[in-house]
Amino acid sequence: MRILIIEDDTVIAENLRTLLKKDSFSVDISGKFEDGYHKVVDEDYDLIIIDWMLGSDSGLDLLKKIREEHINVPVLMLTAKSTVEDKVAGLEYGADDYLTKPFSFDELKARVKTLLRRKDKILTNAVLEIGDLKINTNSNEVFRKNRKINLSPREYSLLHYLAVNSGIAIDRISILSHVWDEQADLFSNTVDVHINYLRKKIDEGYHKKLIRTVKGKGYMLCA
Repeated sequence: MRILIIEDDTVIAENLRTLLKKDSFSVDISGKFEDGYHKVVDEDYDLIIIDWMLGSDSGLDLLKKIREEHINVPVLMLTAKSTVEDKVAGLEYGADDYLTKPFSFDELKARVKTLLRRKDKILTNAVLEIGDLKINTNSNEVFRKNRKINLSPREYSLLHYLAVNSGIAIDRISILSHVWDEQADLFSNTVDVHINYLRKKIDEGYHKKLIRTVKGKGYMLCA
């Protein structure tokens, strides 16, 4: 697995490279906007880690430029910015996850492994299975115990996002950014309402509940 770190602080970049190489990742480093961009375009990476601030340049602008090239490699943003608005901006520009400084190396390593598992799951599985729930990503059909469940497009998108992150608690901001993009009010109860819709269709009538609320963290789909 190849990882590119785009970080202008050489000490942080080298520490991250050392950490990730211990887990047998191949790691490249870039400290500048243009060099990082050309590495992404010219090379084949499984994951990119981008610092929000790259000297006088913006990692967010770099992320936008990468996504405009239709390069869909997972991106983990590192930043000292911690407001809700900053996190939403990063996710809307195309980040797959967001880690606020200071962070522990153990947390970063866990985020990296989660993003790589998510990528593999999306690439290899036409059918996602969580317990007795099956999601056919080619036909967008959903079944539980072979019973077809009819979902609206938004409900399907929400369920699919939870499924590719199965076993992980996803917060409301991440759900809004990935499922609704910029269309939803951050302070509305849109996510909670649609989770309730899904629960009625996915879990009602079954002893085993697949959609769970994780207090203080968000929602999780797990068997």
